[in-house]
Amino acid sequence: MRRAEVREAAAALFNDQRNPFGAFSLGSETHHAVTIPDAVRRCRWIAVDINASAFGLYFVSPSPERARLVACFDSDYPGTAVATKFISGANGEDVVRHSRISTAPRWWVDGIAGSRQVFQSLAWAEEASPLAPGTNGIAFPVHADRGQCGLVVFLGSEIALSDETLCEIHARSFALFAAVARIRPGDAGRTRSMSKRELECLKLTANGNTSEEIAKLLKLSVHTANQYLTQSTQKLNAVNRNQAVAKALRLGLIE
Repeated sequence: MRRAEVREAAAALFNDQRNPFGAFSLGSETHHAVTIPDAVRRCRWIAVDINASAFGLYFVSPSPERARLVACFDSDYPGTAVATKFISGANGEDVVRHSRISTAPRWWVDGIAGSRQVFQSLAWAEEASPLAPGTNGIAFPVHADRGQCGLVVFLGSEIALSDETLCEIHARSFALFAAVARIRPGDAGRTRSMSKRELECLKLTANGNTSEEIAKLLKLSVHTANQYLTQSTQKLNAVNRNQAVAKALRLGLIE
């Protein structure tokens, strides 16, 4: 399936007002309000459908100088999975560049070799370097309005996909990403003023640094670094640091 066909399928799913996240799933209800917990739940449904053990939704940094993925949420929400730090780091640079010019899914195997046979049978998917060491997975490039793009990633050693289900899962990922990207579209006009230190802490978080590492880099106490991150999260009306970073990137506050 080519890019236009995927987008057409995603649009058809997205236009189904009964579920802004795409295909109907057992237990889904009429739901018009979109929140991050809603998106996490629906991403988990997709993961169950393909027998993935973990997942994550990532935004691509708008900065053309440095390709980077920023996690919006993952399967450990409201926490953060260990794999997310690797995916948000240097390991994601190649797949980010790919996602800006193509919608072809990319897969990797760095764990149980049995997954390779499943992934190699997919006609419209390419092999890539592992996004997280010791994992098998597949990443779906996704796009939304205002030029936003990102990845919906599924991890697991027993992922089950065929060419037919690959297109369906990709379309559902498109619809999911579009819905998440539209959360609070007017935030840019209502964002409270951010201090230099708050933005520095957010930027370092986007680079994958922990509170302890941020404190050391900025010569602050860990408590103070956490305070800046909490304040910036509140000002951006975000539910956690990952979402705060994603919002700051979309609003152009950090690069």
